[in-house]
Amino acid sequence: MKSDFLIVHKKILPVYYEKVLEARQMVESGAARDVSAAVRAVGISRSTYYKYKDFIYSPDSGDAGRKAVISMQLSHEIGVLSTALNRLSEMDVNVLTISQSLPIRDAASVVMTLDIAQMNVSLDEATRALSGIPGVENVYLVAVE
Repeated sequence: MKSDFLIVHKKILPVYYEKVLEARQMVESGAARDVSAAVRAVGISRSTYYKYKDFIYSPDSGDAGRKAVISMQLSHEIGVLSTALNRLSEMDVNVLTISQSLPIRDAASVVMTLDIAQMNVSLDEATRALSGIPGVENVYLVAVE
C-alpha cells in the first residue's frame, strides 16, 4: 500500500476515536476549559486523547484538509530550501509560515505550515516529492487540519 492514509467507516472503529474528535472540538471551541475537562466530559482518558488527537480528522469539519504542518531536515547547501519551495508551488501549495533553525553539523531543521486546499497531489505524493530533492534529509508530516 502506497498511502499512509485510509478512509474508514466509523462503524468499524472503536468509539473512542469519535470521542477524541469530540474532545478536541470542545477544547478548540472553548466549550471545555482544558483537555482534562474535555476528556472527562466525553469519557476517555487523557492518554487516549493525546495518543490519537493528531491522527483523527473528520471530513465534514469546515477546515478539514486545508492546512498541514511538515518538518524537514535540510543539508546546509545553497538552493535546497528554494528548490523545496518551488516544488511546493508546482503542487499548488501555499506556504503560510516557515521556521528554520541555524544549521548544526551542516543540517537545518525547517518547519512549514502549508495551505493545501488547492494541492493537486496527495499528501503522500507531496512528501515523497520533497524527499526526492537532493539535500532534503527527511520529511515528516506533523499534522493536518
